[in-house]
Amino acid sequence: MKLTNKTTIGEIVADDFRTAVIFTKYHIDFCCKGHRTIEEVCKKRDIDEAILIKHIETAKNGAENQSFDYKSWPVDLLTDYIIKTHHRYIKEKVPVLEEYLNKLCAAHGDNHTELYEIKALFLDAVSDLEIHMDKEERTLFPFIIQIKRAHSKGLFLETPPFGSLENQIILMKEEHNTEGQRFKRIAALSNNYTPPTDACATYKVTFGMLDEFEKNLHKHIHMENNILFPKALSLEKNVEQVS
Repeated sequence: MKLTNKTTIGEIVADDFRTAVIFTKYHIDFCCKGHRTIEEVCKKRDIDEAILIKHIETAKNGAENQSFDYKSWPVDLLTDYIIKTHHRYIKEKVPVLEEYLNKLCAAHGDNHTELYEIKALFLDAVSDLEIHMDKEERTLFPFIIQIKRAHSKGLFLETPPFGSLENQIILMKEEHNTEGQRFKRIAALSNNYTPPTDACATYKVTFGMLDEFEKNLHKHIHMENNILFPKALSLEKNVEQVS
């Protein structure tokens, strides 16, 4: 769809649900007032049309559409990418999804009771993911970077605060599996993120965002389990550790 200032907000979100986040940031109602054009909204809210359109196009294109040879990346680049791309993604999407799920439960919970379980599962996932990412950013990833430095400079490696890298990675993988199972249940409850026939625009956007959230999480977990962690363990075998 070609985007112009005459395009309606509803058309934009219907074409690509990822744009809903932009309208939410600008406090623009894309649901009940989706018939308004970009031009109309910008005039009323005193928003620069060019800037809003640029943000919408960025959301539609997305850096995630790019293809990289992640396996060739060194571990420090991988950890940096995971934090700045996948960890940041979770932190940015969670508040929006929480808000939308609260609205859905309030407006549609009586007719679609599964929404309450979907919301509960998502909030449990968020709580555990916050702890999980904090452990990675504070201890695991910094130690992996230390391994790379010790390997490249021939330095000794001190024992990590969590004891064993292998055991810590096993724990991380178990936590990854827990989230995978949670989202498998969310997908089942939502009929693979298919909105019901009586779904409003917010309903459709929320399910679309949950679908994207799960796909992003799968890629996130894949990069750690199958690329970063094996690289880190391989490097650790080739450095001497201080007992």
